[in-house]
Amino acid sequence: MKRWLPFEWIVAIRFLLEGKLQSIFIIVGISIGVGVIVFMSAMLTGLQANFIKRVLTSQAHIQILPPDQLARPQRHGVDEIEDAIIQRPSQRLVSVDQWQKIRRQLEAMPEIAVVAPTAAGSALAKRGDASRAITLNGVEPETYFLVVHVPDYLVQGQARLLSDDILIGIDLAKDLGANVGDKLNVTTSNGGARILTIIGLLDFGNKGANSRSTFVSLRTAQSLLGMLGGVTTIDLSLKDIYAAEDIAQNIQSSNDVIADSWIKTNAQFFTAIRAQNLTNMLIRVFVGLSVAFGIAAVLVVSVIQRSRDIGILRAMGTSRGQIMRLFLIQGGVLGFFGSLFGSALGGFALIYWHAAARQADGSELFPLVIEYQLFVWTAVLATFTGLLAAMAPALRAAKLDPVVAIRG
Repeated sequence: MKRWLPFEWIVAIRFLLEGKLQSIFIIVGISIGVGVIVFMSAMLTGLQANFIKRVLTSQAHIQILPPDQLARPQRHGVDEIEDAIIQRPSQRLVSVDQWQKIRRQLEAMPEIAVVAPTAAGSALAKRGDASRAITLNGVEPETYFLVVHVPDYLVQGQARLLSDDILIGIDLAKDLGANVGDKLNVTTSNGGARILTIIGLLDFGNKGANSRSTFVSLRTAQSLLGMLGGVTTIDLSLKDIYAAEDIAQNIQSSNDVIADSWIKTNAQFFTAIRAQNLTNMLIRVFVGLSVAFGIAAVLVVSVIQRSRDIGILRAMGTSRGQIMRLFLIQGGVLGFFGSLFGSALGGFALIYWHAAARQADGSELFPLVIEYQLFVWTAVLATFTGLLAAMAPALRAAKLDPVVAIRG
């Protein structure tokens, strides 16, 4: 044994080595527990990152809309109302009022990364005898593609939007019998009509979106929808995605607009995230408790088995504090080495499961997210758990009367 080691460390390590089988069993138990914590935490982190990526690459963090149009009662006198029943009017396609001014204000806000004006409305796409209703999205590619990652969904052609170009979904192309390079006759209800060339096909992974969503240049959409110089929405990308709701409320309070954040429009997604976090926390708590009880049980047995040794040490002048530290060191050492083996076990299981688990299309089920802080904090937590678990056996050992302990 190294001479530079303190007395408590020398005795603690000797006790662990003499009870080799017990030490191995408890280290294996701790390793399994820590491995479960590492594997579940990393996997859930990867799944959450995948969910967030899927949600936030297909929609804006905040969407600015014009306020709802409301019907107002006609008054002939001070208290006289012509019709007491006021029905909600149909919402016409209108532009965001003074959107250029609002855009400049938004671009000046440090929390906002990208501001992308959009003109969207319904249209009819015709090719030969086939026709389909579509949603026409007029965008500026240089900004909008930074908010909604349209090029990521491109399966054929190119993500280019000149004045006569159009990007369409693969299901819409199938329904119209069209392909890249074909012409579409796009008409709107206000009489706008234009022949556009299919420049690319998109697959959003959603049949509804693939059947209706189309993208053209902003000026082309404005011309077809009869709203020259206007936009129906302003899409925003934020630097901090979780601040979306607060920023949306601030924008709405200072402008005559409606601001919808992705947090508000994806309430079910956040419910699922909270459920996952709660599950992960419960797994950690119960695994940690099982590890703690395992360490405590082994050390209690060790105290009982080594009562005579403890009595001899006390008779030789070893203080109660040293006896207590002796067993605390054993708990900490068991927790530390168990965390090392457990982290390696959890990391290996995570890498294997990431390679083996695949979605139906062969893509990864979740991104491999390995945070080194997780391993560090797990080692610290396991060591601290070992110390806490050793507290009761250490107190019991420190309170042993040396005469009674020697007599057995």
